[in-house]
Amino acid sequence: MGRSPFASTPAPVGGPATRPLNPPTRVPGREPAERRTLVVGHGISVQGTVQDAERLVVEGTVEASMIHATELSIAPGGVFKGEVEVEDAEIAGTIDGTLTARGSLIVRASGKVLGTARCRRLQVEDGGQITGRMEMLTEATGDGRAGGPREVPRVEPVRPAASESAA
Repeated sequence: MGRSPFASTPAPVGGPATRPLNPPTRVPGREPAERRTLVVGHGISVQGTVQDAERLVVEGTVEASMIHATELSIAPGGVFKGEVEVEDAEIAGTIDGTLTARGSLIVRASGKVLGTARCRRLQVEDGGQITGRMEMLTEATGDGRAGGPREVPRVEPVRPAASESAA
């Protein structure tokens, strides 16, 4: 079966796309263009269950009880309400509920995370917002299900003693 006509990579300028003579064998970690992708477009609202989507792109509104996917991307103006578990998430819109990112969570400048977020790696751009509970996953806790996520202990800054600051 050939490549979908809706592939996200455009054909090169000046001619049709060329295919290699021996296409690579498929492996579980497929390239983003080959992943089963669900795009909820701007102005569209979806409510219910999503199954078998590897990549979820939210430009409109999604309300779901539990979604498992490889990648979640919420565009500016997009809203996700509910619970989602993914490998990696990029939030430029709003997520309200519970997000578990077993890999990385990126909150863009326009992004808002409301509720509970769990992740192994966190990046928040200037202006990005997290309101609620933040939990960091560690190697000891695996994917957050067995043993649950552990919270990172709060570390107080070291302040010099009064005798050290006078020296």
